[in-house]
Amino acid sequence: MDALIGVDVGGTFTDVVMVKDGAVHVTKVPSVPARPELAVLEGARRCGVDGAAIFNHASTKGLNAILTRAIPKIGFLTTDGHRDMLDGGRAWRPWKGQLDPRWRRPFGDAARPLVERYLRRGVKERVLADGGVLIPLDEDQARGELALLRRCNVAGVAICLLNSYANPAHEARLAELAREVLGPDALISVSHRVGARAREFPRAATTVIDVLMKLVYGDYADKLSAGLDSQGFRGDLNFADCTAALIPWREALEAPHRILFAGPAAGAASCVALGEAIGDGNLIGCDVGGTSTDVTMIVGGQPFTNDSFEIEWDLVVNALATEVSSVGAGGGSIVAVSPSGDIMVGPESAGAVPGAACYGRGGTRPTVTDACLLMGILDPHGFADGQMELDVAAAEHAFATLDCAIPPAERVATAWRVALNNIAEEVVNVAIRHGADPRDFSLVAFGAGGPMLLAGALELTGARRLIVPPHPGLFSALGLLSTDLVFAESRSAYHMLSPDSAPAIDALLAGMEGQLRARLAPGADVRVQRSFDGRLVGQSWETPFVAIEDGAVDMARLTAAFHAEYARRNGQGFPDMPVQGVTWRVQLVAPSTRFEWKPIAGQQGAPAPIGRRVLHHLADEPVEARIYERASLGAGALVDGPAIIREPLSTILVIPGQTARVGRFSEIVIEARP
Repeated sequence: MDALIGVDVGGTFTDVVMVKDGAVHVTKVPSVPARPELAVLEGARRCGVDGAAIFNHASTKGLNAILTRAIPKIGFLTTDGHRDMLDGGRAWRPWKGQLDPRWRRPFGDAARPLVERYLRRGVKERVLADGGVLIPLDEDQARGELALLRRCNVAGVAICLLNSYANPAHEARLAELAREVLGPDALISVSHRVGARAREFPRAATTVIDVLMKLVYGDYADKLSAGLDSQGFRGDLNFADCTAALIPWREALEAPHRILFAGPAAGAASCVALGEAIGDGNLIGCDVGGTSTDVTMIVGGQPFTNDSFEIEWDLVVNALATEVSSVGAGGGSIVAVSPSGDIMVGPESAGAVPGAACYGRGGTRPTVTDACLLMGILDPHGFADGQMELDVAAAEHAFATLDCAIPPAERVATAWRVALNNIAEEVVNVAIRHGADPRDFSLVAFGAGGPMLLAGALELTGARRLIVPPHPGLFSALGLLSTDLVFAESRSAYHMLSPDSAPAIDALLAGMEGQLRARLAPGADVRVQRSFDGRLVGQSWETPFVAIEDGAVDMARLTAAFHAEYARRNGQGFPDMPVQGVTWRVQLVAPSTRFEWKPIAGQQGAPAPIGRRVLHHLADEPVEARIYERASLGAGALVDGPAIIREPLSTILVIPGQTARVGRFSEIVIEARP
């Protein structure tokens, strides 16, 4: 079999996974924030891409650019009188800001706007909600605004006019004028092409993000493609979107807002693939990184998919996205003292630089990683496959300098318990929000910190067991080899789910499918998936991604499908309420070559430990743990806690009172001892 390669570009490390002839090869390369393609190409060189069939890619480059505001100068054109929609957002506040008069939106004019107010220009025109034209487009005035943006040396322009989803004529003409004034090579994003969906602010924000991503990713993608070509790669280069679906890279750059949040979605896709292999469709994935823990819930073998997501509070992007919840508890989360004198963990993080105090890179504040080192969970001489020596004295000093009344000997234990409770609370909250009982689910621990933390949180969550997959530190990259190519189109149109709406809905879906097929080669092997976002009459929010059966629309069955999805997401339903469809969606899915989990050989005899280590703060007294190498454990191997199971890039903890059993596909299942 030709090699398959998946790359997940993070802020600290670039994870590279290659699957060839059934074997999985992994490597981690330090990321280069200023030139991220260099780390990707170094990983490709280590693996060898000559002859590889697929190179699937996910990156946080665009997301980090938005969060840090390392973005180019762009202009924004909208209907006259509405340029401040990017400042006002949806007027929603987080609960902590409800009574705080000082709270401001992070992207507002009083904070860090994506587009400065003087670059947000109004154009005289007005289209009504039904598509009728109230005020014609004033082309002379529009040219004047574009000339101003040209003098300001903007690198791109986002265009979003009111109600353009109903009638895009003014937007289309304004885009033509922009190319006349700014030049034919100007980077322009137009909202009805980015996503012809109702609600102006999310559509405007998405259009702004889209043109920024064109500027951020364009040069990077060209250099990446050229670099891979120079290494002999002749296969397909794909970028993952926010559901981890794959898009050919050139097509991805036509609407790059879709690839902004691919990394966490890839982790969810990997959980789904592992669940299919082991026969467990009810999973809660916990990706514990350096800064946060990303939690994804999978029910019946499918994650929850939303029709939008937020980058920052109220900064909405209209793109299909796997639902991911985050809590500020990771390996690099800083241990601090609250105003009341209690130990608190996160959300502040030490980041990659300076990192944990024990890294010896100038960090002086204690972190969760320092706590794990002082507890004995981490080997100071074998961290990161022996690439880094950990400084125990520096970790001890960091905890000793905390200004609190808690005795130094108890600070590490308290930090450990607080971190576990933070993670467990988020896991339980995610389950409850969906009306589910965490006792019916298995936790999946991945990311660099998941295997060493989540065994301690298992009892707190109430989950039935903990699963540590093979290569947990690169599990998200494996997810990039577990999905298909997807071509998608969506459009807003308000239709009640009644028999008289069926012809209009059929025509709308057929039109979108025709547009998508026109982009593919004749006779392409694709599977059509149709869905809609709907709401109960009177609601102001939608239930997304309700499946539509093939063939002519059957309104009774469509209504029943909506109520079933509503109940699945919310734990209760209102089947007697009428339903209104808002956004309609068509996807063409082209099957891609996928990674498949392979069974491993059975265990021969009892597992043999390679050493012992004393663990502190897991019980009233220190306990001695056996140490095992994961590579030496075959299917069926049983390990009693306390134990540490090592692999090159991860450390798995089994606490007292638990057992770890190796499954058929090398997954390690940790449960309470019977």
